[in-house]
Amino acid sequence: MFESARLPHVMTREEFAAAEARLRERLLDAQFEVAEQKRAAIMVLINGSDGAGKGEVVNRLYDWLDDHLVETLSYGEPTDEERARPGAWRYWRDMPAKGRIGLVLGSWHHRLLRNRALRRLDKNAYDNALEEMIRSEEMLRLEGVHLIKIWLQMDDAEAQKRLAKLREFDGALRRPAVIEWAEFDAPKARARLIDAALEMIEKTSTGGAPWAVVPASDPRYRDAAVGDLLLQTLQQAAAGAEPSHRTRAIAAPASALPRPSLVSALDLSRKHDPDAYAQELRALQRRLTEATTAKGFRDSGLVLVFEGNDAAGKGGTIRRVREALDPRRFRVHGVAAPTDEERARPYLWRFWRNVPRRGDVAIFDRSWYGRVLVERVEGFAAPEDWMRAYQEINDFERQLGETGYLVVKFWLAISQEEQLRRFQDREEKPFKRYKLTPDDWRNREKWSLYEAAMTEMIDRTSSRLAPWTMVEANDKKYARLKVLRTIVERLEA
Repeated sequence: MFESARLPHVMTREEFAAAEARLRERLLDAQFEVAEQKRAAIMVLINGSDGAGKGEVVNRLYDWLDDHLVETLSYGEPTDEERARPGAWRYWRDMPAKGRIGLVLGSWHHRLLRNRALRRLDKNAYDNALEEMIRSEEMLRLEGVHLIKIWLQMDDAEAQKRLAKLREFDGALRRPAVIEWAEFDAPKARARLIDAALEMIEKTSTGGAPWAVVPASDPRYRDAAVGDLLLQTLQQAAAGAEPSHRTRAIAAPASALPRPSLVSALDLSRKHDPDAYAQELRALQRRLTEATTAKGFRDSGLVLVFEGNDAAGKGGTIRRVREALDPRRFRVHGVAAPTDEERARPYLWRFWRNVPRRGDVAIFDRSWYGRVLVERVEGFAAPEDWMRAYQEINDFERQLGETGYLVVKFWLAISQEEQLRRFQDREEKPFKRYKLTPDDWRNREKWSLYEAAMTEMIDRTSSRLAPWTMVEANDKKYARLKVLRTIVERLEA
């Protein structure tokens, strides 16, 4: 993989001047076209040995581009805020909008590579992490994020010599340099790092997100090569080449055969005991308070997802849950149609940025499942997009579960007759009219389509780490108790 990069690659001053003039003009033209179209985001992931010139490459790209449309995304040791969330959270938080370019130092490859080179990950764990990385990068590609993955290759002896030249007599750096591998100060440790990098590049170089190994011994050649890679990507993005959805079979199409609805297996006539409701509600809320204020909860987080038929009682149920929570430690996220800011980024971005700190609770009134429910039924998402969403959602929830989060998901189910009664009740009461919209009536006409989408959604996304709970909600008080009981039992398990 590094063989050709180890050969001499040199540009004369005159050759570089000619290449720079060409690149500067074409890069700006392509950058402005991409910015105007707002169809794609560009992320340049700059990796390599210390001394290979990562910081110099960033500065050169700023010289050639309009810096108003460029941002540097640099990651070192996680901050306290970042440590309190899953490792991927900080990269999702900073995802550039469509039309913009992000220059990334310390990308998601860096920490994984570091842990592998320090022998903190065995081969099986490393391979699993690489496979998850491949899926994530493929998802970003299909969501319009163009990844340019660069490894600046330089022999270790030359890199160490270059670093030495940057230092003053007292050992301080003479000018700013990007030092990412300071703990690999011995030759054998740096050799392990290069071996791990080679393994990672070989295993994660895909058709949709290949690695480019750039010789870095000659700064002029290095900068011109990176500029050319960026130019090619900008031109492809500006040309509007649609990402192929068929590079990998992520999800099979929905079956044309009849599929029984999961709701048909529920007894929607279930009711609470009126004499015991208040006492049981207080007892469950007390247990929820105790579970979420216990010392052990500080190292985990709670993500509650509420989906269901319109007028199924999600709001009232959420109210009974939040009454038991410390108001400083929870947030309710009502999910509606995406804003312009959200549409400019991958679909899951708006949910990733709302992942709570460990020790806190996030309550989603509607959620990321909108892609496989309303967007599927109403035709807002293309079939290939909602079909691949099942795998992407499972990956998202698995990342939460494997980093200490408890994901508890509810579908509140009511009958068509009960929904009609509640709609009519909302029409008649002035203080409830705001809850009823024309969309609610239109959705009611597509009851069977939503029921089929719900059944497939639960079949494909109910997992060991994030199972679905079906809630019989014709009786609101019965539903509230079942939801509270489920949350408490999951927390106490």
